[in-house]
Amino acid sequence: MGPTTLFDKSFLQSLSLDESVIFDNFFNGVICPLFFIETLADLEKAIRQGRTPEEEVGIIADKTPEMSGYPNVYHSTLAVQNLLGQEIVMDGRVMIAGGRPVKVDGKSGVVFRQSPEQEAFNRWQKRDFLHVERKIAKAWRQSLNAIDLNMLASGMRALGIDPQNCKSLDDAKEVSENFISGTDHVPDRIKLACLILNASPACEEFAIQAWKERGSRAFSEHAPYAAHVVSVELFFQLALAANLIGTERSSNRIDIAYLFYLPFCQVFASSDKLHRRSAPYFLRKDQSFVWGLDLKAALKTLVEQYAAFSVEIAETGLHGFAPAPPPDDAECLLTQLWDRHMSPSWRNLHKERVPREALQDPDLVKHLNRFTDAPTLPPDQVDWGPGEAEMMGLQRTIRRRKGSFWQVPKNIGEAKDERSS
Repeated sequence: MGPTTLFDKSFLQSLSLDESVIFDNFFNGVICPLFFIETLADLEKAIRQGRTPEEEVGIIADKTPEMSGYPNVYHSTLAVQNLLGQEIVMDGRVMIAGGRPVKVDGKSGVVFRQSPEQEAFNRWQKRDFLHVERKIAKAWRQSLNAIDLNMLASGMRALGIDPQNCKSLDDAKEVSENFISGTDHVPDRIKLACLILNASPACEEFAIQAWKERGSRAFSEHAPYAAHVVSVELFFQLALAANLIGTERSSNRIDIAYLFYLPFCQVFASSDKLHRRSAPYFLRKDQSFVWGLDLKAALKTLVEQYAAFSVEIAETGLHGFAPAPPPDDAECLLTQLWDRHMSPSWRNLHKERVPREALQDPDLVKHLNRFTDAPTLPPDQVDWGPGEAEMMGLQRTIRRRKGSFWQVPKNIGEAKDERSS
């Protein structure tokens, strides 16, 4: 558990393996497809230079959250669905695809099937990097770079957007915000959105029809998430054209796209200077941007503290002896973030530890298996709304011990290095 936290490659790369384990323990990591794209770009370089994928990508793959990492749906998929009338929740929850509603013993829940993002994550954990690149990440990368910049510039001019009027990033944000909130020429704004999202002409037609059927509202009211993506993209293009963001770093194209995923997190952790400059323009008031090096320093301090614990305590597993950050350390950055983004009751977690025997209760295991195997409920029997499910089932593979730490109690499960949860 912990604040839902979007992170980029620069942050994860800066961590030691032990620091990454502590990060995984205290934060719900948002693994966005751009992380795969960005990391696997290194894979292409490795192959060209005769190095093995494991040498180039394996180290950062080892640091990727496995206990509490959640792969988010690709932004373009969500934005197009939003244009067509599908509501997209933008309150800091990770958007995971493939959920099916179930009910066991009167308790409602959602069991998640394997989405493309989850499949990529599973292959990533197995170090099957080439297959991830061939099947998923390459298509995501091509989609991200498929924007026709000439057509985009033409569309911007047709709607009265002139980059030369932008003298600062504040100006670029104001122009992009005015674009998505405007109530005139909304079909033209939707067309520009479809261009940015690389959507088909048929999708454009359906999106305009959906807009008409839903009351012909302002673009930002009709499709808030699609509007967010468009706002970020326009901000970026305006800043580039006005020389407010440099063009010398080709990685800026991927870096700025991380901001597409801000609606699905509470915290954004990055060590990228472009993120540090740009992210605050798109954060909600209840979100935090954390400079990656500051968070790394806080994680390092906790690694050193926990390394001094006795073997007996260490073997209870991280969640056993550290279910939450130090509640009495007001200077600890993790404590500050939990105070801001978690319920105040988190401070009781150290007092309410679950006995490790309970985790091996055969009745509990049997109940969880029944829940996972339960049949999908038909739509007319789903009597709860988004976020109201009492249980959630998501299969993952984790290592019992990672780096210097037992992630789960040493005596849980069979004597092997991996288990499903």
